Amino acid sequence: MEETGGEPDVIGFDKKLANTAGMGIELLTEEQYRALQQLGIFDTKTSSWVTTPPAIRKLGGAIFCDRRYDTVFMYHNGAESYYGARGFRGLLRV
Repeated sequence: MEETGGEPDVIGFDKKLANTAGMGIELLTEEQYRALQQLGIFDTKTSSWVTTPPAIRKLGGAIFCDRRYDTVFMYHNGAESYYGARGFRGLLRV
């Protein structure tokens, strides 16, 4: 997204891989997301879902992060909200 000025460049998706586990990756935790932001400046025009505690997910909530004003922010929203198409950053362990 950084190469496109913050615009996602996904033009399609495989409806069978609806979650990160199906892709073989993990959703970043808030701590991992903050560590990523130490490596560069990401999500200044977008935001990314991060791992949400099970108790919050059970109630239909979800957590996302972004970077604004040179600060990393964490927010919440309904997982099925109009932000349902928000992107995510994943962790691949090798």
